[in-house]
Amino acid sequence: MSTLIRPSGRAFDQLRDVTLETNVTRYAEGSCLAKFGNTHVLCTASWEKNVPPWMKGQGKGWVTAEYGMLPRATHTRGRRAGRTQEIQRLIGRSLRSVCDLKALGENQITIDCDVLQADGGTRTASITGGFVALAMACRYLRAEGVISADPITKQAAAISVGIYQDHPVLDVDYPEDSRGEADMNVVMSSDGGFIEVQGTGEERPMTRPELDEMLRLAEKGCMELFDAQKAALG
Repeated sequence: MSTLIRPSGRAFDQLRDVTLETNVTRYAEGSCLAKFGNTHVLCTASWEKNVPPWMKGQGKGWVTAEYGMLPRATHTRGRRAGRTQEIQRLIGRSLRSVCDLKALGENQITIDCDVLQADGGTRTASITGGFVALAMACRYLRAEGVISADPITKQAAAISVGIYQDHPVLDVDYPEDSRGEADMNVVMSSDGGFIEVQGTGEERPMTRPELDEMLRLAEKGCMELFDAQKAALG
């Protein structure tokens, strides 16, 4: 591992500089600007005293997400559509997995994740920042007397790992993602559970030792992100 020189100059097991800034918008019930190096995602949580029609009368709430990338989030202007459905479903699944929907009552929280600037790892930054926005919205609902108990059961965070120049690396940025041999997105809960793992051998198959090391790196990264979330939420 010591021979690897990453484009960013980071160690193989080092996150980019991560900041989770809260209360960045005036009107949302919860908001967080998640910065993973040069990837910046604005996450806002909006409350509706309503649930989807198919959930009415069940005494449970719903958490969903929408994801979009601004046209100049990348080097060239992109269309406003894209792989949004796949990514926003991942974000929604991840956040629901750490939420007691019965404690939420018949309320819906929508997490909007808007990528302001992209340099790899936009979906993992969305989940990590989206959790902070969700927790803030739940805190708001308790303070307003809308719900009596905290629906958040544990934290959720996500990080990307990959194989770059035959070395497993943590928190893949765009130069590594575009030239790497494999990449994987890992979503975890703060009790050490794995919520979702998405991995692909881009240039070649991954070996079992490489896969094991990538999961180890992802665990390390997520544990650091859980600490950052706690600090952001005070």
